[in-house]
Amino acid sequence: MFEIQNYGSFILAILAFQLFPGAGTVTILNATARNGINAGMRTVFGTITGDFIYMLGAVLGLAAVLSAHPRMLAVAQWIGVFYLCWMGINFFRSKNFETPINNSQQVVNWKFFRQALAVSLTNPKAIMFFMAFFPLFLSKDSGPFILIILMLHVSVISFLYQTGLVLVGNVVALRLSKWKWSRLVISRLLGVVFIGFGVKLAINIK
Repeated sequence: MFEIQNYGSFILAILAFQLFPGAGTVTILNATARNGINAGMRTVFGTITGDFIYMLGAVLGLAAVLSAHPRMLAVAQWIGVFYLCWMGINFFRSKNFETPINNSQQVVNWKFFRQALAVSLTNPKAIMFFMAFFPLFLSKDSGPFILIILMLHVSVISFLYQTGLVLVGNVVALRLSKWKWSRLVISRLLGVVFIGFGVKLAINIK
C-alpha cells in the first residue's frame, strides 16, 4: 500500500515504538494528571512536533551530518541529560502537595507544549532511528512523496495513541485526586523517572 513495503509490519513497528514508554509518555501523563485533558493534549502536540522535526531532519539528511560530526551529537545529548535531570529535580522541589492533581480551572497556555517539545528534542538519537527505520519499508520505486506518507503515518498513529493516554490518564487522575498525598507521591516518582531517563541517556553517550 502507498508503495510501502511490508505495510502491515510498518504499522506494527510504529505501534511498538509508541508502546515503549519514554520521557514523552511520562510528560503527557504528568500534564494530564496535574491540569486535565486540555494540558494533556497540548503536551501531545508538543511531542508530535518534536518527532516530526526529527523525522524531517532524518529525511533531509541531518543524520549524516551528526554522524560525520559526533561531537555535535554528544553536545546535544548532554543538553538533553541536563534538561531531564533539571525537570526531575523540580519535581522533588515541589511543595504544593495537597492541591488536587486535576485542577478544574485548567491552565490554558502553551507551557505544556513547550515542555513536551523540549523533552522530545532531548533525544537527538531519534534522527538516527528514523534514518534507519524508514528505508526498511521503501522499495526501489519509491519516490520522495513516499517519505512524506511514512511521516504522516507516524504522526497520525502517534496522535491517536497519545490521545488515548490523555483520556485514560485523566480518568486515573480523577480517582487518585481523592487521596490527600497523591500529588506528593506522584511528584517524587516523576522526579525519579526523569532523572533516571537523564542518567540512562548519559550512560549511552560516547
